[in-house]
Amino acid sequence: MAASALDTDLDRQIAATHARFVEAMAARLPSMETETKERYFGVLSTLVAKLEHEGKSLREVLNETMAEAAGAIMLELVR
Repeated sequence: MAASALDTDLDRQIAATHARFVEAMAARLPSMETETKERYFGVLSTLVAKLEHEGKSLREVLNETMAEAAGAIMLELVR
């Protein structure tokens, strides 16, 4: 089944936004404190590991990640 024009355009937009995200974070890394980098890496590596698990839906991945990341997010908000 061929992808619809909407699906193709959404795929393109997602890839472009992901590239922008990578560039934005790369620009921020040099000025981030080590503790912030550690928390960010913890959240990011957990998210990627969950995304690599093909048996989980995106909804499951996001629910689990939000619950686990809440502590790291709160630490950044109160700093």
